[in-house]
Amino acid sequence: MENVFDTLKQRGLIAQATDENAIREMMGNGPVTFYIGFDATADSLHVGHFLQLVVMRRMQQAGHRPIALLGGGTTMIGDPTGKSDMRKMLTREQIDHNAECFKRQMSKFVDFSDGKALMVNNADWLLSLNYIDFLRDIGVHFSVNRMLTFECFKSRLERGLSFMEFNYMLMQSYDFLKLYQDYGCRLELGGNDQWSNILGGTDLIRRKEGVEAHGLTFTLLTTKEGKKMGKTEGGAVWLDPEKTSPYEFFQYWRNIDDADVKNCLKLLTDVPVEEIEAINEQDGPSINAAKEKLAYELTRVVHSKEAANQALETAKALFGGGGMGDNMPSTTLTAENFTNGEIGILDLMVLTGLCSSRGEARRLIQQGGVVFDGKKLSDPNERFAPVLFSSPIVIKKGKKTYHKVIM
Repeated sequence: MENVFDTLKQRGLIAQATDENAIREMMGNGPVTFYIGFDATADSLHVGHFLQLVVMRRMQQAGHRPIALLGGGTTMIGDPTGKSDMRKMLTREQIDHNAECFKRQMSKFVDFSDGKALMVNNADWLLSLNYIDFLRDIGVHFSVNRMLTFECFKSRLERGLSFMEFNYMLMQSYDFLKLYQDYGCRLELGGNDQWSNILGGTDLIRRKEGVEAHGLTFTLLTTKEGKKMGKTEGGAVWLDPEKTSPYEFFQYWRNIDDADVKNCLKLLTDVPVEEIEAINEQDGPSINAAKEKLAYELTRVVHSKEAANQALETAKALFGGGGMGDNMPSTTLTAENFTNGEIGILDLMVLTGLCSSRGEARRLIQQGGVVFDGKKLSDPNERFAPVLFSSPIVIKKGKKTYHKVIM
């Protein structure tokens, strides 16, 4: 059986490792318990988290046991890594709510049944710590001089680094020690920006327990220019369909730069590497087909096959792939169509001719028969601002009737 380390390496997922040979040997010698931490800073996971879930799922499929560590405690402090300013402080209630949202989403990608994976929350041990005991037991093993050489702190010193944030590395390192003690976890995985924090944990386990623990970071999801992917003008690309609709999610991947397609297919999908390498980046039809495959596969995995089919159908209708783009009925809105800067969906359905009356439109929406920009509508009182129509929006009535709307 192929060692999953080799698969991760082949697909370009591994960025740094404490000892590649030792980690590869661990993975080849039976089940390894490993963990990835997720601070609950929002009420949905985003595309950056998805890369971590892909790795977690690959590892689980190879027989290893994941621990998804929810950062109910560390989120109270805030990781300074990669941030120019201190993170916004969240309440305990907000963090608990966000952690519950994470739980539901993660269960779509990782199998938590029968102990095949664990989900734990570091609030269970961090929030009840005695600070003096913690400093004597854990803080004594950390050199401030060494910590200040880490990039995550160096980049913040000019703008100001709070003492609270300075404790974050100790907290994350203690998490690793705790998971080793309670579950035999000897491997921490994380994004490449977590390297310093991971090293803190491996060093702490060695000092406290006298055993070798390891860390592995995977490539951050970035463009060829090195910019983080997963951001749009409207903000992050979320995994929650209420925050980023399946159609918007599909279109994000369909519209990425040609130069990024192969890398995204390798990192995020199960498409064979040989097939990915065969894509001709100079050939328009070939690269467009690859983008469509990427968008479809990711939408199918994150949302559902039905959502992926619907997004593909809508995209082809709008952009001509299905033969309807140029000939699709359309309505051009003007400022006069908006009242107090908004137009209601009922008025829009009548204006486009999709419904003969507001009453018919209301019934159709309540029956689930209207899809607006890839999202099924349920609220007949929904209203929209003009900026939404700066790019063409497709309204789908029933299964086969499409209408394009633009300012």
